[in-house]
Amino acid sequence: MGQLQGKVAIITGAGSGFGEGMAEAYVREGAKVIIADLNAAAGERVAKALGANAKAVATDVANMDSVAAMVKVCIDSFGVPDIVINNAGTTHKNQPMLQVDEKTFDRMFAVNVKSIYYMAHAVIPAMRERGKGGVILNVGSTAGIRPRPGLSWYNGSKGAVNLLSKSMAVELAPDRIRVNALCPVMGATGLLADFMGMPDTPENRAKFVSTIPLGRFCEPRDMAAAAVFLGTDAAEFLTGVEFPVDGGRTI
Repeated sequence: MGQLQGKVAIITGAGSGFGEGMAEAYVREGAKVIIADLNAAAGERVAKALGANAKAVATDVANMDSVAAMVKVCIDSFGVPDIVINNAGTTHKNQPMLQVDEKTFDRMFAVNVKSIYYMAHAVIPAMRERGKGGVILNVGSTAGIRPRPGLSWYNGSKGAVNLLSKSMAVELAPDRIRVNALCPVMGATGLLADFMGMPDTPENRAKFVSTIPLGRFCEPRDMAAAAVFLGTDAAEFLTGVEFPVDGGRTI
């Protein structure tokens, strides 16, 4: 029997990258998973590959109505979610802070931060009503702990996610809803070139890998392992944790 047998999970941004890796692990461990992604085709691809225990729902996490509709599909299809992973995120290109335009800034904070506000409104009342607690995992970043230059506004958004997770953990503890932040170092995802601010070449990758003591980028399997553990009852006494998945980057 899997570690998450009988659990229901929502994972945003699960159509690729870290989110896809976490969705695969969750289904493998026995959970039923809503694959919530802005890219409908990507979400459907992942859900189809994972079978009957996965369902794709096209979702814009920066839109309250879209998030609420997705959560309703989850409840109608699988039940009230036991675990919610706020993974969807975006960034601005690595560049001087004054070169980032307002539209990019607003979209990034909407996707990275306001999405957690929307998700909280959509899932916490249902978790409370059910009375069995729950788990919320917010994907923050090492950027919110040990920021890199050139990513100031992105770093700020992830600092908000990291701190929000701690504050939510304190407020929701009486409801037995645990909230933790997963803080990955950069990975070879679709955002890598923007994070680096230079072409994605082996030479440029090597410069950034050299700042990670264990000598490689974060991979989906790394995030999946951490997300599975924090979603299980084995982690029942862990809440408000900034959980670095970073090969030692934040040391």
